[in-house]
Amino acid sequence: MSIVSLEQLCKTYEVGAFSVPALQGMDLTIQGGQYIAIMGPSGSGKSTLLNLLGCLDRPTQGRYWLGDQDVSTLDDNALSMIRGARIGFIFQSYNLIAQLNVIENIEVPMFYQGMSESKSEKRARELAEMVGLADRVRHKPSELSGGQQQRVAIARALANDPLIILADEPTGNLDTRSGSEILSLLDRLNRQGKTLIVVTHDEHVAARAERVIHLLDGRIDREERNGRRPQQNEGQG
Repeated sequence: MSIVSLEQLCKTYEVGAFSVPALQGMDLTIQGGQYIAIMGPSGSGKSTLLNLLGCLDRPTQGRYWLGDQDVSTLDDNALSMIRGARIGFIFQSYNLIAQLNVIENIEVPMFYQGMSESKSEKRARELAEMVGLADRVRHKPSELSGGQQQRVAIARALANDPLIILADEPTGNLDTRSGSEILSLLDRLNRQGKTLIVVTHDEHVAARAERVIHLLDGRIDREERNGRRPQQNEGQG
């Protein structure tokens, strides 16, 4: 089943009197349960693509289907609802709320979806246990290591059982050991059927993905599939 489908997706930014193309006619299909890595040099369009996939921005042209819904032309309120219900985010800097403990941070997405307090706390405890933090549920972010904070962020991303999980340099702020533990956790989530899309500059991170999409100048330059030789993405541009 196709979870993500991009059809001639374009994004252009207006900077003063100039138009700056960030994405140029991108076609991409991602099936449910796939593990995708997105790579490319600075300015290649990685951040723009992540923002569009995460419904944080709208394309200038083209269409974006998320599941069975065309989200290309939705207004800000509708996009906000999509983000909360269908997309899980994992950030390099964790983006936890300093005043909240582990359980409360995991509960945030469920609060915005109107889930009852008893149900959200029960699910948050289950997710905390799943990511190995059952003994840290009352700790605040400042009392956790970087790896533990990222585990909280992963649990929070799973709170509403999203269609896709977007990870932006998920190990960028972690030491080698903590980074390896987080990647193993992501591997496990993918084996359980979660669709992962990871933006990374690290080839070791990308090597764990099923597909590696290389961007260049706002286009898909080539795609690599795990265990296969790189394939040029014909028809792009």
